[in-house]
Amino acid sequence: MILPRLSRQKQQPLSITVSLLKRHLSSSPSASKLRDYYSFQPPPSLSPNPQKTNPDPNPNKKRKPKYRPPSSLDQIKAIRSDLPFDFRFSYTESSPTVRPIGLREPKYSPFGPGRLDREWTGVCAPAVDPKVKSVEGSEDPKLEEKRKLLRGRIQGTPLTEAERKFLVEKCQRNRTKRQINLGRDGLTHNMLNDIHNHWKFAEAVRIKCLGVATVDMKNVCAQLEDKTFGKVILKHGGTLILYRGRNYNCKRRPVIPLMLWKPQEPVYPRLIKTTIDGLSIEETKEMRKRGLAVPALTKLAKNGYYGSLVPMVRDAFLVNELVRIDCTGLERSDYKKIGCKLRDLVPCVLVTFEKEQIVVWRGKDYKPPKDGHFFTNREFFDEPSCDVEGSDSSDESNDQ
Repeated sequence: MILPRLSRQKQQPLSITVSLLKRHLSSSPSASKLRDYYSFQPPPSLSPNPQKTNPDPNPNKKRKPKYRPPSSLDQIKAIRSDLPFDFRFSYTESSPTVRPIGLREPKYSPFGPGRLDREWTGVCAPAVDPKVKSVEGSEDPKLEEKRKLLRGRIQGTPLTEAERKFLVEKCQRNRTKRQINLGRDGLTHNMLNDIHNHWKFAEAVRIKCLGVATVDMKNVCAQLEDKTFGKVILKHGGTLILYRGRNYNCKRRPVIPLMLWKPQEPVYPRLIKTTIDGLSIEETKEMRKRGLAVPALTKLAKNGYYGSLVPMVRDAFLVNELVRIDCTGLERSDYKKIGCKLRDLVPCVLVTFEKEQIVVWRGKDYKPPKDGHFFTNREFFDEPSCDVEGSDSSDESNDQ
């Protein structure tokens, strides 16, 4: 009788049952302990009704600004540099006298958008004219005078023999590990900042040169002195020692904006034409075949020292009209630059770059240059010729 009566009663909804259960648990003493133990008080930043903080006792005190991460949308002030020369990616591997015939990318400044007060022309950032006139090679003569005055003011009186020997001894490998490496790209723009950073701690810095730039070491020394206003006091093979000057002040160092990426090289005219000037098509083809069959004069190592390459080619032209240089393993752009330097320094005519070889021809009316000795292996600067000859004789005796 009881079961049917219970079944006939109306069942209460689920929500009412849950509310009654909660009320029962909250009233029990064990439930209050659990609630106190597991209760969570949200912080003021997450609570819907934040608590009112006490007023600042010092309202006039300047508060530290909140940290804000850097953003590319922020307005960046353009850096102004008073250096009297055009900014290029490489100063030894590019020439202002050679005009490119095209660009491989839009004229995006490698210094970053709005970070430099000079306009990027696709090749350089000119110091005087923001237009493309400086690419033509016609440099303002006032810049040359300004560079000479600035360099003379920094250098001061020349070094004595004892001072130069002391600085050279301090830059030896057994005395210091400070060194700047000059590689296949030559003297780059950011390397100027590295040189000034080294000059903070020492009067002279050692520079190790390897790669394509070592074909013309005279140009490397000239560009180093022209762009840093320093002085090369020793040259031994691919090692240079660059002196900062007597009146150099690291606190007044020039402002050198850094390049954020390497720009694409522009398009230059072809080095090798279809036919060599003065020869027919058949004669040009025959000369290229003979050039590839000639025994190699030397084999160039990758990122090696090529300072003796020009004298070797000049000596070989006294006997043979064609010279082949084996460049197996080198980058194509590297041995093209080497061939371009040989064409201007020897001088000679480029025949072909096929099969990773450099084949050059001395020309029809070849006359050996008067300065047969191209560049000494070891040379002191700022001193009489007797010191240079003495150092050369000592090197020759050591080689023998």
